[in-house]
Amino acid sequence: MSSCSDEAIPGHPIVLGCGQLCLDYLVTVPYFPIPDQKIRGTSFKVQGGGNTGNALTCVARLGLDSRILAKVADDSQGRWMLEELESSGVDTSFCVTAKGGASHFNYVIVDNQTNTRTCIFTPGYPPLLPDDLTESLILSVLDGVRVLYANGRSREAELLLAQKAHSKNISILINAEKRREGLNELLDLADYAVCSTNFPQDWTEAKTAPSALLSMLIRLPKLKFVIMTLGEHGCMMLERCTIEVPESEEETDIDELHESLKQTTDFTSVLPVCNSSVVTRLAGNVTGRLVIVTAEKIPSSELIDTTGAGDAFTGALLYGLCTDMASEEMLTFASRV
Repeated sequence: MSSCSDEAIPGHPIVLGCGQLCLDYLVTVPYFPIPDQKIRGTSFKVQGGGNTGNALTCVARLGLDSRILAKVADDSQGRWMLEELESSGVDTSFCVTAKGGASHFNYVIVDNQTNTRTCIFTPGYPPLLPDDLTESLILSVLDGVRVLYANGRSREAELLLAQKAHSKNISILINAEKRREGLNELLDLADYAVCSTNFPQDWTEAKTAPSALLSMLIRLPKLKFVIMTLGEHGCMMLERCTIEVPESEEETDIDELHESLKQTTDFTSVLPVCNSSVVTRLAGNVTGRLVIVTAEKIPSSELIDTTGAGDAFTGALLYGLCTDMASEEMLTFASRV
């Protein structure tokens, strides 16, 4: 799979992301400080961040046209973020600039001892609001778009945009990181969902992760698949299938299906491997299949930090959807990205 940006993608599909832009101040430390302690950082850098900006940067670097709808303040941080996105090939011409206020920013502590990152977010002002989205702006920004990506951080504006996208039969991918006000309404419109490790069980109150994914497909009939990311353990997807199974076939217990799938998955592989169940009848009249994908095993000596890893995974999913990849190919590709 080539990632060269000068390769033509058939049909020139466009990915649109709506959400927040955030400036990250990243400091690397030898170990995470304890309260009231002073330690010395080993490196420091400033770069654009936020789920939407990160994912669209990935999409653009993989060679797709990507555009962003977000709001920044007319300050140095806002200008920095827009210029950085443009330099990566993301179209920022639809972004809204507030005359006053402040742009969002994030302190990120990168711990060299554990290769983890801790984020301290400071929201900016004013937020992106439905009043910022004129009818002409919405029509222009959705023109030619194949997939809309949103995560609920600018909930009212994102919902308005998602409703318009839905009416135009534009596919919608929602990133469900944690419960947010208005996220339920976005999920109702979603064709695809990618979730953090804890979200499915938090949202559905199911006892296990596989049963939570099934509960999401039952509660969200428009949803074609739901993916749960598992960090260094890869990801798991439950995909709704339209293949007819015999009415005589009994329902398969989703937890038993998960256990049997784990038994046949090669978790020792250095490169990502994908293992899929057969299409089967599940509870709630859902017919589908469960898919496990492992993560690439990266030596700790090669790890710099994990900031934006999940967003890169999402960006690669968006690429896979726009290029009509088969599910297994898309998930393995996204895991590597």
